[in-house]
Amino acid sequence: MPLSLPLYSYVKVRIVRRVRRFLRSKSSRKRFRTSSDPSDVSSPGVRQRDESFIREYDRASVLQRTVKSLHFGDGEEKERAAKEIERLIKESAKIRKLMVDLGVVPALVAMADSDQLAVRALIELANGSFVHRTLMVEEGILSKLPNNAKFAAMDSTSHEFAELLCSLSSLANTRVFIASTEPAILYLLTILNSESNPNTNPSPKTKTFCLAALFNISTVLENAETLISNGVIPTLLRFSSLKEHSEKALPTLANLAVSSRGKQALESNSTFPEILIEVMTWEEKPKCQELSAYIIMILAHHSWALRERLAKSRIVPALLELALLGTPLAQKRALKLLQWFKDERQARVGPHSGPQTGRVAAGSAFNKKEIEKGKRMMRSLVKQSLDKNMEIITRRANGGECSSPTIRRTLVSSNSSKSLPF
Repeated sequence: MPLSLPLYSYVKVRIVRRVRRFLRSKSSRKRFRTSSDPSDVSSPGVRQRDESFIREYDRASVLQRTVKSLHFGDGEEKERAAKEIERLIKESAKIRKLMVDLGVVPALVAMADSDQLAVRALIELANGSFVHRTLMVEEGILSKLPNNAKFAAMDSTSHEFAELLCSLSSLANTRVFIASTEPAILYLLTILNSESNPNTNPSPKTKTFCLAALFNISTVLENAETLISNGVIPTLLRFSSLKEHSEKALPTLANLAVSSRGKQALESNSTFPEILIEVMTWEEKPKCQELSAYIIMILAHHSWALRERLAKSRIVPALLELALLGTPLAQKRALKLLQWFKDERQARVGPHSGPQTGRVAAGSAFNKKEIEKGKRMMRSLVKQSLDKNMEIITRRANGGECSSPTIRRTLVSSNSSKSLPF
């Protein structure tokens, strides 16, 4: 949007007034110095004030030329103006506040789809300014995101939009952002899934920006449907299995898991049990262990079928290790999950302590001899599994004793299936 003539005149008048004030203050200082001690002219305080006024005057002059070039210049002049605006914003917080009045934001948004320097200037404007971020979204910055054709022509160093979206995603709970969420999600997923192409393979910093933006978007429940329908679950699971990115991907999975659509998407994914169980064994990533146990708690609650599926994925040894060696929060979650993985078919469970299962009714089709035989076999298998797991955990702990007697009693106080995980 070009700068209107009244606004342009206002900018010129404002800069001229500032220059006049500067000249009047300078002349008044000269008169004061002639009537006072001559030694005061060269004092450090006076020199510093003079230098600050000169810098302010030069900056105002540069800003005037830059804004004029941005609105009325040709292509090269606009590119130089965008670069100069980025530099001026970094130098002065006062100039950042003037940008809305000078009409800089709409002009830079109009250039964003074809000028990388304009995106860099918008990033500086968006940092620490809710007003600027809102204005960018209202001006349609999300519609300027590169499409598939443009993205294919980009290299791994031209992903500035990812950093800009990371800043703009703080507006995820606003109406103006929700209305244009899908283009941002598609662009972020395109970057994260472009690793197969060496020309567009994003840097680790760019991936971090993308994952952080997806997390901000996932904090709004209304965006869960859009995220899942665009295939975010497989991408997040893949990054959750990478130690350098798991702390950014797992929180987004946790946000999506609380929605019914998110639960269905995770349960239908064949890789999620192995990935989350593997994450629970990362002793050097305690935060990831806590998040992985939390996601499993959300999914396993009220789902006996999923608990059986997880039990086949050897989750019990990982939970036993986490209950002994994890952080206090991870131990608490692991113990709760171990309680859920017991044979609860004949036990009543409280409304908030795990999945609800009914008792075997009298006169059912089960034969009593078969039930007893199954119980004996299960006791034997569970005892062998526990002995082996305790040996492995003890060896990994360098022979040290469990630091929590309560946890040790909870895990090994009895040999019956009532006190062992299933």
